[in-house]
Amino acid sequence: MRFKNVKMAGASLLLAIILTGISGAAQEVTDSSKLSMDRIFLSSELGGDHFNQPRWIDGGESYTTLELAGGAMEIVKYNTATGLSSVLVSKTQLTPKDADSPLWIANYEWSHNRKMLLIFTNTRRVWRLNTRGDYWLLDMDSGKLTKLGKGLPASSLMFAKFSPDDSHVAYVSKHNLYVENLNSGKIVQLTSDGTDDLINGTFDWAYEEEFFCRDGFRWSPDGKTIAYWQIDASEIRDFLMINNTDSLYSFTIPVEYPKVGEAPSSARIGTVPATGGKTVWMKIPGDPYQHYLVRMHWTPDSDGFLVQQLNRKQNTNMLWYCKPKTGLAANIYTDRDEAWLDVVDDWQWVGDKYFTWLTEKDGWRHLYLISKTGDEEQLITHGDYDVVSIEAIATATNEAWFIASPHNPTQRYLYRVAMDGNGKPQRITPIDQPGTHKYTIAPDANFAFHTFSSINTPAVTELISLPDHKVVRTLVDNARLKTALEKLNLQPIEFFSVTTADSVTMEGFIIKPPDFDAAKKYPVLFHVYGEPWGQTATDQWDAASMWHRLMAQEGYLVISVDNRGTPAPKGREWRKSIYRKIGIINSRDQAMAAREIMKWPFVDSSRTAVWGWSGGGSMTLNLLFRYPEIYQTGMAVAPVSNQLFYDNIYQERYMGLKTENLDDFIKGSPLTYAKNLEGDLLIVHGTADDNVHYQNTEALINELVKHNKMFQVMPYPNRSHGIYEGINTYRHVFSLLRNYLLDHLEPGGR
Repeated sequence: MRFKNVKMAGASLLLAIILTGISGAAQEVTDSSKLSMDRIFLSSELGGDHFNQPRWIDGGESYTTLELAGGAMEIVKYNTATGLSSVLVSKTQLTPKDADSPLWIANYEWSHNRKMLLIFTNTRRVWRLNTRGDYWLLDMDSGKLTKLGKGLPASSLMFAKFSPDDSHVAYVSKHNLYVENLNSGKIVQLTSDGTDDLINGTFDWAYEEEFFCRDGFRWSPDGKTIAYWQIDASEIRDFLMINNTDSLYSFTIPVEYPKVGEAPSSARIGTVPATGGKTVWMKIPGDPYQHYLVRMHWTPDSDGFLVQQLNRKQNTNMLWYCKPKTGLAANIYTDRDEAWLDVVDDWQWVGDKYFTWLTEKDGWRHLYLISKTGDEEQLITHGDYDVVSIEAIATATNEAWFIASPHNPTQRYLYRVAMDGNGKPQRITPIDQPGTHKYTIAPDANFAFHTFSSINTPAVTELISLPDHKVVRTLVDNARLKTALEKLNLQPIEFFSVTTADSVTMEGFIIKPPDFDAAKKYPVLFHVYGEPWGQTATDQWDAASMWHRLMAQEGYLVISVDNRGTPAPKGREWRKSIYRKIGIINSRDQAMAAREIMKWPFVDSSRTAVWGWSGGGSMTLNLLFRYPEIYQTGMAVAPVSNQLFYDNIYQERYMGLKTENLDDFIKGSPLTYAKNLEGDLLIVHGTADDNVHYQNTEALINELVKHNKMFQVMPYPNRSHGIYEGINTYRHVFSLLRNYLLDHLEPGGR
């Protein structure tokens, strides 16, 4: 399955991870119809089940999954059509010689011939994810289990992957590239200049956080060459976080962090023979400190590779065809936008001469087919709708399978279309399953793993046949969670749309108290995010909604709406109208929507609260400061108070360059309006937040003190942006938010 890192769009992502990973005995429940903090954070009953790391094999005729057996992991093989299963890799096979227990598999990869298994274990966190650890190789014929990277530090290997002929594995350790011969065990070091500042084969903090760049090297299809990124972060200044609690004397933690206006890291791409030798650097034009090299893709014939190059403002994406032996680079395609361009992830080869490309140049995100010389271009999808993502290209039938939702931006469905550009898309997802659908399609496009959920229905994962979408078997039904939900006294979450005085129509959801009485008036808790990184009003199951449902049981209406600028499939104009206006247009949309909602007969306009995390924390501050006549209470978690304090890649993408429009950054920052605070404010922040620095909260404190504004602050020592490290932390955060709201905004209808 494909997973992408996302920013903290509210607390949804992290809470979902925590709830689904809870272990241990459930707490005693005295009333099964009521939620409580203990039931949400200490019990396993509200956590969902998962289909664990499936891998299609044998062209889709079979698949493997990770399953627990006696507390240890095993890999089980299933026949796709019949469901017959067998243990393919037992826990005995996964137990190293002289070890007491088998390896715990964090990730695994089959060799192309499926005679070897690469196992990732003993992992360590690098910024957001655990991307370094140990790699072991299991020979399926002999049963021999070998640890790779002999002589290298423990838990230091990153992104190990087989060569195309399965004779070698390449990996990164301590910012250098290595290739290991799987027959002889010989290790060849391809680079030797790697340091904390000069990074080979992986990326620095900013590239990882904002472009999802982690794995920084690629085998050529013929296995002779490796192309890799080199990031020079030596000119990036360190932001120092301070640790006051883990030793007698405090110490600083440096993070290479380019703030708005600071030059990015230098980036270049080189090729090196897999047997070792001199690196050839690609001659991609431009100042390496004023561009971003964000994606790389070899041609099927290994003749060259394509590189996406974004300019500093990220509104031009130049596609370069690079020659690995000479370093020559030719521009074959250029995409431009008056606002910004997103990195194109949905590009893959169709045959040897064409690749897919997504662009919004006609006002909607559509699929194109482009020749590798750039002189041919064919529009594949037509119409006033957005292609959300490409799920598969079926070469046998010459079809593209993609996700879209032309009629409801809160939902997602599967479509297919002929690649000749002449056909109309055919919806594959059944009409009678409104909600959000996710797919992992088999290589032959005859089967898929299908996960369906809605905002009121926990996820169900099935094996389906394609294109008829018939269920072959149910893989995860979440029956335990569904049974627990049926016992809860909850109102179904409802969707609505609201049109403001500015003629902007927004989608939203509302959670009502279980004993809701339309003749009474209730307080509102608005949940906000509102930046281009994520939607909040989506018709899919969200484990984080349990806390919102708890607040509804406490007597609040919980409401969230998506303003202009959020990444809803509503066309380019919707998404990019926020350019250079973050903090202005999005907060106005939210406030104007709130004013319309205040007109509803069951809403008490004198009791209005708002809360959000990260960008939602910034939104909370802007709403409380800019529209004090609407919002009486605000809870801002990990907020950006001054846009100039945030990283250059994210903020400049959506706001431009401060040398050109500094005033926009100031006008969009909550700090500018802090003097207007009238209501109750709680600020929550982790002091070791490497993403949104605690500096933001300290600067805000100073500004509020300057204007004699009263407020409350809760710092969490040495916690990062997610504020989850340490025993009981996450439960404490949400208990704090609940208690603050109950203390400052009377619940219940009246």
